[in-house]
Amino acid sequence: MAGEIAFIELGVADAGKAETFYTALFGWRFEAGPSPEGRMISGLGVTAGVHSGDPAAAPYVFFRVEDVDTAVARVRELGGAVEEIDVEGDEDMQRRYGRFRLCRDDQGSSFGLYAPPRSQ
Repeated sequence: MAGEIAFIELGVADAGKAETFYTALFGWRFEAGPSPEGRMISGLGVTAGVHSGDPAAAPYVFFRVEDVDTAVARVRELGGAVEEIDVEGDEDMQRRYGRFRLCRDDQGSSFGLYAPPRSQ
């Protein structure tokens, strides 16, 4: 279904420190992520991750779409913006984890688009 919350990503300065903090606070469990700078968070009821080196140090909510390219075009048509930052990775990562794009709505609020791997 399009538009449901599909993924939450926490951008932080240091993923290891975030793991320590959120494990102590909420009891979250972490495992290796798709990149050395990130971790996947398990047990939340929604797919979630954390990555290092984010100067914004902000959470990102990703909404599920069937086709990222079509949704990106629609964001632009509606007056929103698409970040030029590549968060999708290489083709192997896309096959394993899906496609992601960071966007802003027509008022500047950040959100993400996520299309899961074709097998999901």
